[in-house]
Amino acid sequence: MTDIIQISGKVKFPITIDPSVWIFDDRKADLTSFFLKTGETQNEQDEYTKQISKHWDREIKEGNEAPAEPLKNIFKKQELVNGTFGIRFAPFLSNAELDETASAVQIIAEEDIVVLPLEKARELIAAFSEDGKPLKKDGPMHLYYGDGSNRDRPIKAVREIIIL
Repeated sequence: MTDIIQISGKVKFPITIDPSVWIFDDRKADLTSFFLKTGETQNEQDEYTKQISKHWDREIKEGNEAPAEPLKNIFKKQELVNGTFGIRFAPFLSNAELDETASAVQIIAEEDIVVLPLEKARELIAAFSEDGKPLKKDGPMHLYYGDGSNRDRPIKAVREIIIL
């Protein structure tokens, strides 16, 4: 089993992702409560993006300096050690810059191949840890539909993602 997943196909930039490093990503969401408050999580992500953009713009105009108010990490150490986390998949698709003819995403898992329309793929949530541990047994990544409809049966053991 490899922990690296390739996004390829109808993309301008093929991307290699390593879910094991997402624990350090501020965009992560606690999956134990994610599907209960999806809108709230999106607002947190929007607020974080606005805050980072504002800081970046200031650095470009005025030069680098410490932020006036430190960026707050919303997760405590104990939550990181025991948490079950995922991250929205849409930014990875955006970074790959999909071809304008792309219409679907083929997810190749260890025991299954799932094809989703591009709109549904943009809503995927990529899980990377459970109870504070990386998904080793059937990982490195599980995929959940954005509406949580496959919460009890996620797409497990994802190996590759091909844009069709």
